[in-house]
Amino acid sequence: MALEEGKVKIEKFDGRDFRFWKMQMEDYLYQKKVYQPLSNKPDDMRQEEWNLLDRQALGVIRLTLAKNVAFNIVNEKTIAGLMKALSDMYEKPSAVNKIKFEDEVKALISLSSLPDSWAATVTAVSSSTRENTLKLSDIRDLILSE
Repeated sequence: MALEEGKVKIEKFDGRDFRFWKMQMEDYLYQKKVYQPLSNKPDDMRQEEWNLLDRQALGVIRLTLAKNVAFNIVNEKTIAGLMKALSDMYEKPSAVNKIKFEDEVKALISLSSLPDSWAATVTAVSSSTRENTLKLSDIRDLILSE
């Protein structure tokens, strides 16, 4: 999402990074006050009001889809159907979502992935945390401060 002269510009979703795009779309729909179709129809809302709101939200989302993605959802007539179809296509579990590492393992992976020019820092961090558990947040903060 990019700000452009007080307006929000959302890049067209091209099939990559669905979760990020979905988060941006939900925020954008709230900003445009057409977010209700993301959940169920309120009991006190007339059906024709709901249909109009759903169609408005559907239009907003369709305008943020690249042609190759829009082609796959052209038959969806509701925001619920559209979001389910997109989720089914692009929010598939991957190995990254399935594997859970302890925080210390993540920290060690981060340290070991640093370039050779960081060897002195890696040695200092590794030797200073012999008694304490290494934390990813500490490694992240150290890297960001350098």
